[in-house]
Amino acid sequence: MFDKLKSLFVPERKELPNIPLVSLYNIGQPYWAPRNYQHFARAGFSGNAVAYRCVRMIAEAAASVPLLLYKGPAELAAHPFLDLLRQPNPAQGRQELIENIVSFLLVAGNSYIEVSSLEGTPRELVPLRPDRVQVVPGAKGWVEGYRYSVNGSFVNLHAASVLHLKLFNPLDDYYGLSPLDAAARSLDTHNAASAWNKAMLDNAARPSGALVFSGGDGQLTADQFDRLKKELEENFQSAANAGRPMVLEGGLDWKEMGFSPKDMDFINSKNNAAREIALAFGVPPMLLGIPGDNTYANYAEANRVFWRQSVIPILRRVTDALAQNVGAQFEDGLRLEPDLDQVEALSHDRDALWTRVNNASFLTDAEKRQAVGYR
Repeated sequence: MFDKLKSLFVPERKELPNIPLVSLYNIGQPYWAPRNYQHFARAGFSGNAVAYRCVRMIAEAAASVPLLLYKGPAELAAHPFLDLLRQPNPAQGRQELIENIVSFLLVAGNSYIEVSSLEGTPRELVPLRPDRVQVVPGAKGWVEGYRYSVNGSFVNLHAASVLHLKLFNPLDDYYGLSPLDAAARSLDTHNAASAWNKAMLDNAARPSGALVFSGGDGQLTADQFDRLKKELEENFQSAANAGRPMVLEGGLDWKEMGFSPKDMDFINSKNNAAREIALAFGVPPMLLGIPGDNTYANYAEANRVFWRQSVIPILRRVTDALAQNVGAQFEDGLRLEPDLDQVEALSHDRDALWTRVNNASFLTDAEKRQAVGYR
């Protein structure tokens, strides 16, 4: 009787239904990213001054921050993981490694680091060009490995030997979304405007003024027109002849031309495109010298926002990935933290924090130290 009653009160167990996970991609075959990295690298980073400066500013700022290693609350001054970061491979140091990781992440939306291990211990960290790496999906949709291709040759890499960082992409399971992809239209607009300006300079397409003939019936003969055109092309067009004085014969008058409303709208459109590119990267336009409405009171405030909203988040993404994937191979519980006390741009915020904590009379000295990040 008691056994029958006991069977009625068996705790309910909730389990997920045994539904197989089906991969939407070819199993075991490399899957290329749907975006063109070559276009972003050439037209975005190499061919656009605004995008280039945004990437360089964020990557160089992130790489300049010293890194601290912790295990629990204790800071480790010496550790094999720190030695690896100081010299990740024979050709690079820590700063160049971080700079490459962040730059690839911003340009391609993906960044790959090959982790070479010996007897289970990481010995080298080598950044890989994103356009040469393909994700190889497995039977259940998870990443099975990576294929690194160069000049028609390729090598297959195990998933555990590659650290893949990617920016959030709501439309792709395997590849991240580049900020240049979000700003693609603005990037094309800005590049087209620059190309149009260059063509005008090369071809003298936009005159700074007009020659008006008022002699006779107001028309030049064919010979006079051809001679005047040839003289203008030879002596007054191109940058080498800029500013050369013009000698006018009888009946010719020079009329200065200013910017039309259409020209002014073109300039504003180019500046708007530049601001949208900077917005995609999270760089305040004030720091790039882009004219327009600035939402910050001064340069120092804009610089603090740049560090807080752009540099620190992407740097923490990199340090967390390195600690969880590379540091864990040395030992469990390692934590890699950026030393923000060494960042001069954040000194104002740090001083304000110290002042508030120091004035908190209800805190002990130990609690104050903990509140400002010291153990």
